[in-house]
Amino acid sequence: MTDLTELTIAQAREKLKAGEIKSTELTEAYLAAIETANAELNAYVKVTSDKALDMAKASDERLAKGEGGALEGIPLGIKDLFGTKGVHTQACSHILNVFEPPYESTVTQNLWNDGAVMLGKLNMDEFAMGSSNETSYYGPVKNPWRSRASNADLVPGGSSGGSASAVSARLCAGATATDTGGSIRQPAAFTGTVGIKPTYGRCSRWGIVAFASSLDQAGPIARDVRDAAIMLKSMASVDDKDTTSVDLPVPDYEAAIGGSVKGMKIGIPKEYRVDNMPEEIEKLWQQGIDWYRDAGAEIVDISLPHTKYALPAYYIVAPAEASSNLARYDGVRYGLREHGKDITGMYENTRASGFGEEVKRRVMIGTYVLSAGYYDAYYLRAQKVRTLIKRDFENVFAQGVDAILTPATPSPAFEIGDKELAADPVKMYLNDIFTVTVNMAGLPGIAVPAGLDNSGLPLGLQLIGKPFDEETLFKTAHVIEQAAGKFSPEKCW
Repeated sequence: MTDLTELTIAQAREKLKAGEIKSTELTEAYLAAIETANAELNAYVKVTSDKALDMAKASDERLAKGEGGALEGIPLGIKDLFGTKGVHTQACSHILNVFEPPYESTVTQNLWNDGAVMLGKLNMDEFAMGSSNETSYYGPVKNPWRSRASNADLVPGGSSGGSASAVSARLCAGATATDTGGSIRQPAAFTGTVGIKPTYGRCSRWGIVAFASSLDQAGPIARDVRDAAIMLKSMASVDDKDTTSVDLPVPDYEAAIGGSVKGMKIGIPKEYRVDNMPEEIEKLWQQGIDWYRDAGAEIVDISLPHTKYALPAYYIVAPAEASSNLARYDGVRYGLREHGKDITGMYENTRASGFGEEVKRRVMIGTYVLSAGYYDAYYLRAQKVRTLIKRDFENVFAQGVDAILTPATPSPAFEIGDKELAADPVKMYLNDIFTVTVNMAGLPGIAVPAGLDNSGLPLGLQLIGKPFDEETLFKTAHVIEQAAGKFSPEKCW
């Protein structure tokens, strides 16, 4: 029999339904894999072995009665940003020390309602602020991939680095993730996995630790396009507890996979041909264009003129919202408390000790742009730019374009502790250059593995779709997946 951890969600689902395997067997196989690899990769910050086995036993009982849900018995990893009742939920920050919420996030509750099994909580950049998973209080996550040119440890991307690393290394069948400026798509591209950021409002944000409320959106990271479609179907829902969630039917995303793209219009934005783009990225993008042309799609050159303003506008809007959202972490009600000579001293000491350097940087930027005298000059102007970015996409889609094809990242995965990036935060922020426009416009975007660079590291392409048209993204992403094939790291842990 195939190693159980090599089964995709779709394959495991069929074997579980047919009674060929049991959820307890599958769960035990993943727990054994975590036991073997996690000390090296640092993907999980909390493994919930007992809970996983209890959930798996309950799934086996339901399956035996023919009552299994859409994800019955499938073991998943959960990003530490999602509230999980009675289980470690700390956004990988010291300031939420020993916090275990008395509630369950809507997204994870949806998964449990469909029969999924929780293996544990996955590492991430602190409060989802980072592009490399190096800002976590629990230390960096390692990418399971290695360059042929060097044995150096590589980042898995961020902020959902633990999710991407765990899926790529077969430490879970799939994982939840969140995307505020690229935090699903960039780590998926760095690890040879598939990640989709759905339309803003498609998944409830209730019970997810907030970074930037107008940008945050939950989505899955999975091994292939089909698995991502299966997971998103379960994750998505309207929710009375989140007024930004949208009351629209959730389609059967899986049914869209394999459909023809003949006659569809694929837009190629000229503004994404940035200065000093590596030749490998340019070549990969052209390869993607050729694949769609061969599949019968029409390639259309398009313009998104305000793209160049997206990154600076994002790094005003996101820190501003983070400054507001993170004001609640003061040491009074839960989490870390550092004593001071008075209540102000306690606030100051708690936040100074509890927040990492990147979080402090963004809170200070956000507080500055919201302050008197600067609010109009920065925050309001950034929101106006955001409206222009959204209008650019609306104009393109009004011309009949079905999806937009771009690179997912400006480079392959880089080394942990890269001195140049550590010394210049702006260079680190440039990792989001191809992804932030999607969040600013509230659109869906998917990253799919499309090839390997010269040193054998995975590279991804991104597809951007119309609002609530994730079906088209799954259909078009499958074309790349079929043409490029699937990629797995060689075991080095």
